[in-house]
Amino acid sequence: QVHLAESGGGLVQAGGSLRLSCAASGRTSVGYSMGWFRQASGKEREFVVSMSQSGDNTDYADSVKGRFSISRDNAKNTVYLQMNSLKPEDTAVYYCAARLTYFDVVGRSDYDYWGQGTQVTVSS
Repeated sequence: QVHLAESGGGLVQAGGSLRLSCAASGRTSVGYSMGWFRQASGKEREFVVSMSQSGDNTDYADSVKGRFSISRDNAKNTVYLQMNSLKPEDTAVYYCAARLTYFDVVGRSDYDYWGQGTQVTVSS
């Protein structure tokens, strides 16, 4: 079992920045791809970004490419999402997710563990 806890959400004006953190605990000795997803009110959850266990491979949704950046510190079992140039349409609950993998891959689905989410609100 892996427990994921997000933090860093909040209210920010359009054009501002936030950094989300996702701390993993539990069975962290095996390899995991990590991802961020978001769900706006009344909409389905959508993929934001994924990073392979080494950190060498990433995959970004087109809507956040060039504005968001994922990073991970495996020594701290923590993944970060730096969000710049935020727009009102980025408003959502952001979820961190982990996918067990034996390969250094990214992925947009089939995640095994999820955090509780953190609210990000971007005002215009």
